[in-house]
Amino acid sequence: MYNWSTDTRELQKNPELYAIWKLEQLINYGLNGEKIQEKDLKKYFDKLDIALDSRKFLKLLLYGNTYSI
Repeated sequence: MYNWSTDTRELQKNPELYAIWKLEQLINYGLNGEKIQEKDLKKYFDKLDIALDSRKFLKLLLYGNTYSI
């Protein structure tokens, strides 16, 4: 992942904030060959700042039609 506007070394000192930031970057800007772990996505899903369309699609993939938006 390429990011020139964030000091990732400083961000990695807080593992939860780093995990959320990394997931947001992967979802919003592309995976670039990386894969998102389902358990991490479920764990931080409610804290992610992502587009509504992306949120709806990911909820459908994670939970199927049984989970309300």
